[in-house]
Amino acid sequence: MASGWAPEGAVQEQIDASIKDAIKKARSEMPVGESLKHCEKCDTVMPQARRKAVPGVRFCFNCQSELDKEKTTFAGINRRGSKNSQLR
Repeated sequence: MASGWAPEGAVQEQIDASIKDAIKKARSEMPVGESLKHCEKCDTVMPQARRKAVPGVRFCFNCQSELDKEKTTFAGINRRGSKNSQLR
């Protein structure tokens, strides 16, 4: 599929690069190490099942849910270089 002046396959390369970036970001946010016995935020006892299910967990379910809600959506990188972004 040709896209203006883009070379053949450029669109697929952009899609692949975006997916690789998303995977890299998700892996960097995964907990590592030994799970805590108490929540880092509220200091409640961490259930054994949660510590076993999520290795390296640092927050209880409620605190983790709050943190997930606060996260902003990753907008990504403008790989196309639109005219508007080039004029700024």
